[in-house]
Amino acid sequence: MKYHQIDRDLFIKNREKFMAQMKPKSVAIFNSNDIYPVSADSTLPFAQHRDIFYLSGVDQEESILLLFPDAPYEHQREMVFLKETSEHIAIWEGEKLTKERAFEVTGIRTVYWLQEFEKVLFEMMTHADTIYINTNEHYRATVETETREARFVKWWKEKYPAHAVAKSNPILQRLRSVKETEELDLIQKACNITELGFRRLLSFVKPNVTEYEIEAELIHEFIRNRSRGFAYTPIIASGNNANVLHYIENNQQCKAGDLILLDVAAEYANYSSDMTRTIPVSGKYTKRQKEVYNAVLNVKNEATKMLTTGTLWKQYHIEVGKLMTSELLGLGLIDKADVQNENPEWPAYKKYFMHGTSHHMGLDTHDYGILTEPMQANMVFTVEPGIYIPAEGFGIRLEDNIIVQESGEPFNMMRNIPIEVDEIEELMNS
Repeated sequence: MKYHQIDRDLFIKNREKFMAQMKPKSVAIFNSNDIYPVSADSTLPFAQHRDIFYLSGVDQEESILLLFPDAPYEHQREMVFLKETSEHIAIWEGEKLTKERAFEVTGIRTVYWLQEFEKVLFEMMTHADTIYINTNEHYRATVETETREARFVKWWKEKYPAHAVAKSNPILQRLRSVKETEELDLIQKACNITELGFRRLLSFVKPNVTEYEIEAELIHEFIRNRSRGFAYTPIIASGNNANVLHYIENNQQCKAGDLILLDVAAEYANYSSDMTRTIPVSGKYTKRQKEVYNAVLNVKNEATKMLTTGTLWKQYHIEVGKLMTSELLGLGLIDKADVQNENPEWPAYKKYFMHGTSHHMGLDTHDYGILTEPMQANMVFTVEPGIYIPAEGFGIRLEDNIIVQESGEPFNMMRNIPIEVDEIEELMNS
């Protein structure tokens, strides 16, 4: 991996928190992701399942984590199973984790090769009443491919039908949504790499540059700073492309006078950042562009102040809607009659700002978190309002990553990334 090794104490703490919430006499199993085929002998780059990474730090395919806090013997309470490495594998695929190296990464002393898993599991199941299975219950999840985790669940149910089943996901939703200090440092590192990429662009962007050239500049800067690359598929949307919320073609030429909406960010050590900026191709915003831009910026700044402990996500979005309504009235995009006659299920402001303002962020860009529960200290949220005006040929979105604090103002992890009109214009023309 490109990133510096993470202190295993983080993963030890994460396992302790998870096991403290398990039922008596229960086992929990976590599987790595598959390496997904393309065709012939081609595969997609491996990306680790975030749950096994969160609990172990193992960033390698064909790995299994087994947790059994009530196991008869101490050495059976945490176990990791790995693909057996060899000189042949080292030559053809590169170094894999040895048992010694696995302990350095995870803090788990009991390490088996994968071929021993079924035998060891059978022994554990004779002492256990319940197994925790790890299903994907994220509110945005749409899973059409059978995962390694899903195959394991089918196999286990057939093999051990007499055991009770529990779900890991509700525990992980709560645990992963509240970040440890080490996790906040890793997210901050991802944000810092994103800043380097964005500052690189400000001196690069000129009329007639292409969206894919901008993408290339970013990936160059991300990788040279130990990131694997983009935390998510980048959106580099010039002109009216910005009014397509998930525009990812990135294949058009950027024309003088247009704006470019950049929803782009780096990952670091599997942790995401998530940034949006909107910059002028020619280095200067028009008067109208500046009016709309500052309206979005004002909503972002005021929305950020609401990310405090005890805030409810649903109510927060209602309040942000009121802010946006006020700004759209000031811009002449809606009028008082539009507001008076609006459908409460789809308020007038939604014509120009149709998506949500914030989501949890961490190991996943849209990270775990239970939206019906109050915000807590050390949760990380995006703040990303936007105004999209197809009739005027541009859309503007601005986005930062914010830590909810125990007390005081929320902490902006992207505080050093240029966002004010004057600073962006000055940097683009320096």
